[in-house]
Amino acid sequence: MPLHWSTAHCGGPWVITGYEEVAAALRDPRFSVRRAARWINSGLGESGNGQQDEAQRQFKRLFSRSLLFLDGRAHRRLRGVLNPGFKPADLQARRGDITALAQRLADDIVADPQAARSFDFIARFARPLPALVIAQLLGLPDRVPAEFIDWAADLAAFIGSPTPDVTQTLAAQQAMRNLCDFFSQALARADELPEACLLRGLLQAHASGQLNRNELLAQCCTLLFAGYETTRNLLGNGVLALLQDPAQWAALKSRQADPAALRLAVREMLRHDSPVQYTGRRLLQDVTLAGQRLQRGQLAILHIGQANHDARRFRDPQRFDIRRDEGMHLSFGQGPHVCLGAALTQLEAEIAFSVLMQRLPTLSLADETPVWQGNATYRALDRLSVFF
Repeated sequence: MPLHWSTAHCGGPWVITGYEEVAAALRDPRFSVRRAARWINSGLGESGNGQQDEAQRQFKRLFSRSLLFLDGRAHRRLRGVLNPGFKPADLQARRGDITALAQRLADDIVADPQAARSFDFIARFARPLPALVIAQLLGLPDRVPAEFIDWAADLAAFIGSPTPDVTQTLAAQQAMRNLCDFFSQALARADELPEACLLRGLLQAHASGQLNRNELLAQCCTLLFAGYETTRNLLGNGVLALLQDPAQWAALKSRQADPAALRLAVREMLRHDSPVQYTGRRLLQDVTLAGQRLQRGQLAILHIGQANHDARRFRDPQRFDIRRDEGMHLSFGQGPHVCLGAALTQLEAEIAFSVLMQRLPTLSLADETPVWQGNATYRALDRLSVFF
């Protein structure tokens, strides 16, 4: 069944699992992403019923102004502000800088006497690389605090929970406050920012009246979080899939000089183990999908991970095959909310795996069992021990 009603999630949403059905819902503006306030209220329990303090109200204001939770005109306006910073040609111009960051991380691993020829791939490579890259794009290459990864984890735990509890909600609130304080300080020193960076572009848009202060801070936090989380998960999941099938790892290394082969391999990593497993939508109108009547106000879970394994769309979908060329996965979404940083994530991953093949070609899995995060939305490893 590509679509069914489930009482096991969030009190009863529609769960959409078919490729064509998920793609149709992603493109349909009647499936709304505006759910931040309801989400925060549910996480705060009784304190969400008109009892929030000012910190909680500000958290709701900021979260509700993130590009992730806006539809229609407001979404188009903010996306128009952000789009220039993600032009594919401009991102390709940063290939050398991203390559240098990946090479530095790999070389540090090889040179580390404590590594003893084994290390945690997540801690030493998958986490730091996307954090360093997005910091560079923002214009803060040397100023992202060490606590950033912890703040991102708190936001991911909240966003990734179908029903966040009070602890998760308050931790995310504090993480957002920390990020806003950090960005407020960075924006106050605008003269220190590079000419071509995301923060300078956002400041110029704010000065021209294209976005207000809350929207400015909300997009800063969104960029830092979203630019980190998806890529971090892709790198970890991709390495695990390759090393679990040494023949695939060997095949990729034999074709490492072929950019098209590497592009296909990363696409298959995204399809096989999507960094974002599902996304939620709220119905603005009654909709008929796959013969079912979805009613206004109901919640729909668009299960991207299962859609990417739909046998109607992909042959032998459970098999990981770096040569697969059967069209696009849905891991970056479709429609108005297609991932703003899709080209950046793809580029980072291609560079990362190219560097790993050059610097750490003998990578293999250690005996330790991989440790996964307990997060329903984000398919993310906490620890992956490997030999080199």
